[in-house]
Amino acid sequence: MGSSSATSNRLLLSKIATSEGHGENPPYFDGWKAYDRNPFHPTKNPEGVIQMGLAENQLSFDLIEDWIKKNPKASICTPEGVEEFKNVAIFQDYHGFPEFRKAVAMFMSKARGGRVTFDPNRVVMSGGATGANELVMFCLADPGDAFLVPSPYYPAFYRDLGWRTGVQIVPVDCDSSNNFQITKEALAAAYEKAQKNNINVKGLIITNPSNPLGTTLDRDTLESLVEFINQKNIHLVCDEIYAATVFSSPTFTCISEVIQNMNCNPNLIHIVYSLSKDMGLPGLRVGIVYSYNDDVVNIGRKMSSFGLVSSQTQHMLASMLLDEEFVARFLETSSKRLAKRHGVFTKGLEEVGINCLKSNAGLFCWMDLRRLLKDQTFDGEMVLWRVIVNEVGLNVSPGSSFKCVEPGWFRVCFANMDDETVEVALKRIRTFVRQGKKAQDQAVQVKSPKRWKSNLRLSFSSSSTRRFDQDSVNVLSPHMMSPHSPLVRAKT
Repeated sequence: MGSSSATSNRLLLSKIATSEGHGENPPYFDGWKAYDRNPFHPTKNPEGVIQMGLAENQLSFDLIEDWIKKNPKASICTPEGVEEFKNVAIFQDYHGFPEFRKAVAMFMSKARGGRVTFDPNRVVMSGGATGANELVMFCLADPGDAFLVPSPYYPAFYRDLGWRTGVQIVPVDCDSSNNFQITKEALAAAYEKAQKNNINVKGLIITNPSNPLGTTLDRDTLESLVEFINQKNIHLVCDEIYAATVFSSPTFTCISEVIQNMNCNPNLIHIVYSLSKDMGLPGLRVGIVYSYNDDVVNIGRKMSSFGLVSSQTQHMLASMLLDEEFVARFLETSSKRLAKRHGVFTKGLEEVGINCLKSNAGLFCWMDLRRLLKDQTFDGEMVLWRVIVNEVGLNVSPGSSFKCVEPGWFRVCFANMDDETVEVALKRIRTFVRQGKKAQDQAVQVKSPKRWKSNLRLSFSSSSTRRFDQDSVNVLSPHMMSPHSPLVRAKT
């Protein structure tokens, strides 16, 4: 198709559909494309790119699989459960099965240590956390309105929150001087700047535990955020999809615990949740909006008809999540396995002097590679990132994709692979850093003006010896992406 024909075709489509609002341009997604075209496999493609950009919890699937084997009646696709097929397959009210909403409410409580209870009648379904975030935006804001979001934050928020709703994101800048903690001063500055620019701020969105930091907010910080939004009379949306991934102290404090003991307007408080991260089930598309605002619950239920959880999924998960013995064992085991994997990975990085932000939750580390930057700029970050993706063969995500204000930070996921792949990834990183340091030392000795990166020759395998040339690195642009790319099906 010629360019003129393609342009004419686009003119026949909607402005929303053809806009760049889906946000597939950042390097965060480019890394996915590099993996997509050359995925690592231990025997079939040992030199391929290892996927470390996907925040997925694959460490406890065996527990879920064992439960499914022992509970065949929970599925309508087994001889034991087929008698329920008709009842589940016919039309269902978009409020959701009562037992499913009860099960989700109970699981949310268990995932938060049982310190707070949730009302099943406030559980609103959506198609994954992506759909839940968009549903909340449709309920709370008009096109052109804005939400404050502390940085660094999830790159696809632009897609989830604003592509179809027209909602804007106003970053709240946080930096490493205080380990990227949110401050009242930064919040006030972002709010006032938006006001001066005639931007109507409707609320504040936080991710707790944080993606990409892997940290949890303490009670004092959460109380200060509630006080702020009450003073401004704006909404607080808490994305808590990593609530059960906490693997070390301090424990997770959810917003529901905080407001129990505060004099605040509960109509301003909303929670986004899913089973994608805590249970590692992103493909089941279980997204939840839990709001303390009756109108949001009622309106959200109407809007959720555009992205329901399938009744078959509801039926099975209701049975699973109401099994208190299974839930307790799963949460305990998952936490221990995440702690072990986190320890193995961070210690492996420390062997070559790479540190990560101290974290206690999540499926990733916030890796500090600032000392490896030739230039302390975001351009320098991109140079290093291209080497890591294309030469080292690791899809990690650069901090600039998360709107980090400091170049040199990278998110690296560690829970979406087996132990053997982790060791391969660590070996690649260690080789890269050691060879880089050796090349740098040699350059200093001969006073070479060349940058050490351009002299780096990697030797992960006999055939991986090509010299890195910044100009030769190719990253697929969005229009070249495979139609089967995981970009559109993962909340990472």
